[in-house]
Amino acid sequence: MHRHVLDHFLEVFLHRVSTLKVGNGLETDTRLGPLVGEAALDKVTLQVSDALDQGATVVTGGERITANGLDRGCLYAPTVLTDVTPEMRIYREETFGPVAPVIPFDDEDDVIAMANDTEYGLAAYVFTENLARAMRTMEALNFGIVGLNDVNPSSAAAPFGGMKNSGLGREGGVEGIREYLETKTVGIGV
Repeated sequence: MHRHVLDHFLEVFLHRVSTLKVGNGLETDTRLGPLVGEAALDKVTLQVSDALDQGATVVTGGERITANGLDRGCLYAPTVLTDVTPEMRIYREETFGPVAPVIPFDDEDDVIAMANDTEYGLAAYVFTENLARAMRTMEALNFGIVGLNDVNPSSAAAPFGGMKNSGLGREGGVEGIREYLETKTVGIGV
């Protein structure tokens, strides 16, 4: 998050996070359901604990949800962290859980370098009012999917997949169909 809008962003973001009902996905007012299993819950817990041990700050969340009969589920509270540094696991690893490390930046080149400083590359998101900046950033990011002012940049008709250690190949679109085909070259002399 650009440093000059960080405080305002956190205020709005925390308000939105506070409205998320976590619980049973079969209940109509639930907005955030369980993680896929105990291993996923353990991974999120470990990443948050590691960040806290190294100086990160929990602004909200940061724990497993067990109240109101939810102790049997793999539910983790929507969590916002600040003071996150590159030495922390949450900075380096894919989380796949409801944790948002909010990391400030000052310069466009710096944030691109920070984003690309990972062995993963599934999805990245850019939010800006400047179309030229959006296009420059999209081209510079080493990710298989980039959302420009879009939190859900995929569809069944579009290829889905990452770069680096976030996957090989694509699902969806023409590219995904090619994964299931065998090409045969035939030469015929008549």
